[in-house]
Amino acid sequence: MSSCFILALAAVLAPMMILFALKFGIIGSMVEQLIEDPRNREIRPVGSGHYNLGWFDAVRAKSEVAFIIPRTRSLAATMQLKSDTATRIIPTELIPTAEKEPLFHKGMVVPIGLHQIVLSESAARKLKVAVGDQIDGSLNRRHNGQSERVHVKLTVVGITHLAAFARDGAFVPLDLIIATEDFLDGRAVQALGWQGDSPLASERSFPGFRLYANSINDVASLRDGLIANGIEARTRAADIDIVQTMEKRLSAVFWFVAVIGLTGFSFSLGANLWANVDRKKKELSVLRLVGFRTSDIVWFPVLQALLTGVLGWALASLIYLGVETSINRMLIAQIEDDNPVCRLLPLHFEIALAFTVGAAVLAAALGGYRAARIQPSDGLREI
Repeated sequence: MSSCFILALAAVLAPMMILFALKFGIIGSMVEQLIEDPRNREIRPVGSGHYNLGWFDAVRAKSEVAFIIPRTRSLAATMQLKSDTATRIIPTELIPTAEKEPLFHKGMVVPIGLHQIVLSESAARKLKVAVGDQIDGSLNRRHNGQSERVHVKLTVVGITHLAAFARDGAFVPLDLIIATEDFLDGRAVQALGWQGDSPLASERSFPGFRLYANSINDVASLRDGLIANGIEARTRAADIDIVQTMEKRLSAVFWFVAVIGLTGFSFSLGANLWANVDRKKKELSVLRLVGFRTSDIVWFPVLQALLTGVLGWALASLIYLGVETSINRMLIAQIEDDNPVCRLLPLHFEIALAFTVGAAVLAAALGGYRAARIQPSDGLREI
C-alpha cells in the first residue's frame, strides 16, 4: 500500500512539475528576451520639443533611467561617408552615444572626441571596412549663396550587431553631431576648422532625446511621467504588458491546480495513515506496554509520511526528466534560441521537495493523532 501511495504521489506531482516547466520555459524565455533586448526599454518622444541641459540632468538623476542623451534635428544628423575600399558614398544617420550605450555589446568601445565612430553592420558592409580603418565623412551646405563642403577623418572603433541598428547608421559622440548641426546651420566649428558665422551664443536646446529605462518594469512609469509633463512618448509597454499578464495568469492556473492536487493527495494520505494506524493498533499498543512513550508512537505515521513524500518526489523527478528531454527534442526545430521550452532550475526541484514533504507531514497529523490515542491496555484486550 505504501508503494501504491508513492506511485500516486508521483502521478500527481510529475504533471505539475511538467506544467510548471512549460510555463517557466516558454514564458521565462519571453520575459528574458524582453529584458535582454534594450529596444524594449526604449522610450521615444513623439514630435519635437525644447529640452535644455538642465532638463537632461534632472531626468538622468532618476533611478529608473539607465541612459539618456540629447538628439539634434533629424535633417542635421546625416553625414556622407566614403571609404577607400568602396566606390559608393553612403548617406548615414548619426546617432548620439556615450558611456553605458544600451545598444552596444559588453566590451564594445564607445567613441569619444570628434574623430571616432561606431558603424552599424549595414553601413560597415557597404563601406567594406573593419575596426581600425579610417573613413572620410563629408557635409554639404548652402551658405551666403555658395555651396560649401567640408570633410572630417573618422576612425572606425567598432561595428554594432544587426539587431542594434538595421539601417545605415553611425554611433558618434554628441559633440560631433552638434558640430554637424552648427555647420549645416551656417555657424563655424573652430575645433574642426570649419568656417561660418559666429557660434551659438544662447543656451542650446535639443528637439529630442534617446531614453532607456533600467528595466522593462520601469518603462510604464517613465512614460507616464513624461506624459504628465506634456511629452508624448511611444514605448513597447503593450508587448511587455501582454507577457507579464500571461505570466500572472498562467501562474494563477498552475497554483490553482497545484493546491487542488496536493490538498487531495494530503487528505488521501492522511486517511491511509489513519487506517494504517488502526491496522497496527495491536502492535503499537504493545510498544506502549513495553515502555515506548506517546511521542515515540506518533513518529510512526510521521516517518512513514516523510518516506512516502521523499520517494514520491524522487520518482516524480525522474519522470519529469524523461518527459523534459522528450519535449525539448520534439520542439527543437521550433526553438529560435538556445532556451528550451521545458526546463526547471535546481531551485524548483528543492521547492517541490519542500512542498511535498510539508504536505506529507500535515497529512501525518491525522495518523499521529490516532496513534497518540492508543493505550497499552488496547493491545492486552486483543491478546
